[in-house]
Amino acid sequence: MTTTARAQGATVWLTGLPSAGKTTIARILGSSLKAEGHRVEVLDGDEIRRFLSAGLGFSREDRNTNVQRIGLVAEVLARNGVLAVVPVIAPYADSREAVRKRHEASGTPYIEVHVATPVEVCSERDVKGLYARQAAGQLSGLTGVDDPYEPPLDPALTLETHVQTPEESAASVYAVLAARGLV
Repeated sequence: MTTTARAQGATVWLTGLPSAGKTTIARILGSSLKAEGHRVEVLDGDEIRRFLSAGLGFSREDRNTNVQRIGLVAEVLARNGVLAVVPVIAPYADSREAVRKRHEASGTPYIEVHVATPVEVCSERDVKGLYARQAAGQLSGLTGVDDPYEPPLDPALTLETHVQTPEESAASVYAVLAARGLV
């Protein structure tokens, strides 16, 4: 596929619990899109928190600020022809809705994907050791365990990563992009 001089951008927002598979899916999707010649940026939530949102804690207000910062960066990239793939927990529905509205206001496509992995599966995967630290009493405020996670009510796509491979999940997201004429 050849890309035009003015490629259409979009934000693909992958929300879900810690260790749900968001970043793995985002990286696979990003690699596929780049291989096809698309302009793509994966805005990893951990990297953003470390650099753009350094100093923020995990209170509801700080989490909202973090999500809004990521949403702004994603919208600016997408508005300028980049496919922004955003694997971020974003636990609160109102924060995600504000990001959606920012995109709507600029006429920028926004696709919300719920990576709906059960907490028991996330706990088994425990990529960063968060669930083990929470169980040992060394961590509190873990999203989906002792801090809320508000699942999207009407996502463009729901991925059940406990019954499909990361590659299958990424292909499902790609199919939504294709159906919307974005790839």
